Amino acid sequence: LADFRPLGEFRYYTEGWGLTFDGERLIMSDGSDRLVFRDPASFRQLDTVAVRDQGRPVTHLNELEYIDGEVWANVWQTDDIVRIDPASGEVKRRLKLTGLLAPEDRTGHEDVLNGIAFDITAGRLFVTGKLYPFVYELQVN
Repeated sequence: LADFRPLGEFRYYTEGWGLTFDGERLIMSDGSDRLVFRDPASFRQLDTVAVRDQGRPVTHLNELEYIDGEVWANVWQTDDIVRIDPASGEVKRRLKLTGLLAPEDRTGHEDVLNGIAFDITAGRLFVTGKLYPFVYELQVN
């Protein structure tokens, strides 16, 4: 870009916890148990889906990433990442990353697991946390 001037502005009336893109729609979380699907051009709400893990609501969905047809989300204040079917809202798998940051690597200033990134070209998955000193590459079967 030649500059960083805003091209437009959208308003929404909830919190913005996570945002990803499935190639057609923006997918947004607000800390509730719902994913909201929005038109990327108008930001108009297209649909919502309730996220459930074995019938129970999953709240605090944060830091979203769209990977191979699933929405991956950190569950705020936990070491869990849930893999969500965006059509049904059903949690397909839960990754427990407890102990990812080893005790000897802690300084006492780290906060929580809070970062998911996927390199679609190389098929590489990365995670980190707020104030973590490292970014980790994960291999998930």
